[in-house]
Amino acid sequence: MKRENWGSKTGIILAVAGSAVGLGNFLRFPVQAAKNGGGAFMIPYFVAFLLLGIPLMWIEWTIGRFGGGFEHGTAPGIFHSLWRKNRFIKYFGVIGIFGPVVIFIYYTYIESWLLGYSFFALSGRYAGITDEAGMVSFLRGYQGILHNEYFSGIKTAYLFFLATFWLNILVIVFGIRRGIERLCKIALPSLLVLALAIMVRVLTLRSPVNPSWTPAGGLGFLWNPDFTALQDARVWLAAAGQVFFTLSVGIGVILTYASYLKKNDDVLLSGLTAASTNEFAEVVIGGSIVIPAAFVFFGPAGIGRIAGQGAFDLGFVTMPLILKTFPAGTLFGFFWFILLFLAGITSSISLAQPAVAFLEDEFNISRKKAAAIFGITCFILSHFAIFFLAKGVVDELDFWGGTFALVVFATVETILFAWVFGIDKAWEEMHSGSDIKIPSVYRFVIKYITPVFLLVILGLWTYQQAIPTLLLKGAAKENIPFILITRFILLGLFLVICLMVKKAWDRKKEPDYMPQSLFEINGEEKTEGEKE
Repeated sequence: MKRENWGSKTGIILAVAGSAVGLGNFLRFPVQAAKNGGGAFMIPYFVAFLLLGIPLMWIEWTIGRFGGGFEHGTAPGIFHSLWRKNRFIKYFGVIGIFGPVVIFIYYTYIESWLLGYSFFALSGRYAGITDEAGMVSFLRGYQGILHNEYFSGIKTAYLFFLATFWLNILVIVFGIRRGIERLCKIALPSLLVLALAIMVRVLTLRSPVNPSWTPAGGLGFLWNPDFTALQDARVWLAAAGQVFFTLSVGIGVILTYASYLKKNDDVLLSGLTAASTNEFAEVVIGGSIVIPAAFVFFGPAGIGRIAGQGAFDLGFVTMPLILKTFPAGTLFGFFWFILLFLAGITSSISLAQPAVAFLEDEFNISRKKAAAIFGITCFILSHFAIFFLAKGVVDELDFWGGTFALVVFATVETILFAWVFGIDKAWEEMHSGSDIKIPSVYRFVIKYITPVFLLVILGLWTYQQAIPTLLLKGAAKENIPFILITRFILLGLFLVICLMVKKAWDRKKEPDYMPQSLFEINGEEKTEGEKE
């Protein structure tokens, strides 16, 4: 079965940028910056971007394209192609399927809230609410956590979840060109236009409370540096974490997308373009909406408290209250939630692709069947996050799938690429078909700086988050049974994927197995040199 290719260079760039541009650009980034030294946060942020984000982006584009040449679109096969003498390395690649599946399980539910709130904004469902307490109650009622005058249960949220979930699966069924690429070509430009429209309106606001509370004051709150914050290791850790989060590196998605490139397709300029698009959306637009708008309405005393409430309350509580005071506030409220929904769906479809590609490539099944298997499995698993949201389940899924697995995977792929595959071959592979030549200093960065940076982050995260999380420190007693069940489910999921990887490779050794690639002989694909 012939593998798909992207229809255009623009398509792959927008797809990768769409995977990266998500809720974190417009909600998580301004909160992280405001809580970690304001403008000083940008120093470790850009250091991490240059020494961690960009190298990892190039690494994943390169090894993805390399693995695609052997008809592998996911980390197990790609890692095996890079180090075929080691029969265990493919099991480290399981993380690149496991992580996206775990995130997809809860991300689509959160994404569905945005679709729901888009309808609520247009219909005026929350128009009569005038304070934060009311909006919090509205949100908790919608989530099914509280029974109140706004919602009698989770029925409304569940209907929007069904629509969102199966819309994701429908896009995946249509494939790379007709599904993912087509959606991203429409969604990404649309959400950027909507975000720019809101940004322009925010920057022209006048405070109804105090004339001195201006958008410029909000930008000052966000960007004026508190250099003493640089002495705190947690600020550096938060900056590195934001770079990971915003670029979608270390998840396994980018290398799957890059596996559909052709051998001489550019990876360096395309990767840099995708990363730059994401940074524009995050730093320029994301940094100019939420905090400045909140500053105009709540002033310097209230803005710190609001930033400390977290990204979700900022997006679902504070911003709706602000936007509905605008002229044409109903329309701006719709713009806000639909742009976040578009950002969400371009990210969630990318999370589905590694598992679907694995089933296609390693078991030679049709895309429709692969999407059906993935959809049914994730649909069942999603219900635990939906019905036990208040029991710490989503936080648990987010930590293991979206934090810990991400850093471990990035560390493994960087060492594998720079040290096992070899920096000389890696450098040559990166520049194959490239329209640019990157500075030679990045040879040193990729071989030494990036892996050391990652090992330090992994060590700090393990000490600061993994160990306390593993020991359930700070967990509410009533939530512990649900957290333990979640861990049992995650362990089971990881082991199932490992068994599927083993089955796929055992299958290649069977006498009646028909290789998908002309270069597969006796269960192993030949290297470039052996092909010749």
